[in-house]
Amino acid sequence: MKKKMTDQAAGLRRMNNPKPVRVIAVASGKGGVGKTNVSVNLSLSLIEAGNKVMLLDADLGLANVDLMLGLKSPFNLSHVINGERKLEDIIVEGPDHLKIVPAASGTQMMAELTQQQHAGMIRAFGELNLDLDVLVIDSSAGISDSVVSFCKAAHEVLVVVCDEPASLTDAYALIKVLNLDHGIQRFQVLANMVPSEQEARQLFNKLNHVAGLYLDVNLNMAGYIPYDDNLKKAVRKQKSVFKMFPSSPSSRAFLTLAKTINRWPKPKQASGQLEFFVERLIKYSAAVETQ
Repeated sequence: MKKKMTDQAAGLRRMNNPKPVRVIAVASGKGGVGKTNVSVNLSLSLIEAGNKVMLLDADLGLANVDLMLGLKSPFNLSHVINGERKLEDIIVEGPDHLKIVPAASGTQMMAELTQQQHAGMIRAFGELNLDLDVLVIDSSAGISDSVVSFCKAAHEVLVVVCDEPASLTDAYALIKVLNLDHGIQRFQVLANMVPSEQEARQLFNKLNHVAGLYLDVNLNMAGYIPYDDNLKKAVRKQKSVFKMFPSSPSSRAFLTLAKTINRWPKPKQASGQLEFFVERLIKYSAAVETQ
């Protein structure tokens, strides 16, 4: 195992990306809170704010980023895992040169990857030679192994919540697992589909209060996305609201969020490279294998 890990790390160092890459994992305790919509529109708003962005669809069994944007992707991560394609072969270009790594939809195999398969998918990132500023990861809902691994490897975990009791309960469960079992202490919270900033703040305060009572965590309110009928219209047209309705309330909120993220402390050179993201994922996979 030690030699295998050394060979993987050596391969990763072939990457040629001198800039730090900010890695943001978008997560939620439950489905239905608009996590993928947030991932897509956040990625496009980050481009508008001056970043080069790649969006990884990490909802491995129920992928829908490409469908949401009306893109056709003949190949996806399942072909990489099966050895049929390299990662660079499956990348799809979306609006504004957004690079998208599509996953497979409705494929049980992808939702039940072995640790070896998971590590193989992760190693594929080491072969990429891309000029990137931000990697956005649209993780699956809940607290599966893949969610944990991607969150552990990211610089920032953005937890999406909405105004439903189950959303807050499950978001707290996600934060609790990541904190107590995996040592993650900092979380960014985004209130989605809320009527106003005041109600977004109330949602955040509820979650922050409970987390403060029982966990050693630092929760920050990253922002909020208001309820917007234009979001539904855009989804029906397989477009992003940020591109279809750029002046809508939600689009303005996404751009505000992107500018806020630009002001977050930049990842350090030693830990901000995409190769470091991959190395952390490999180390996590290896640790799981030995348990």
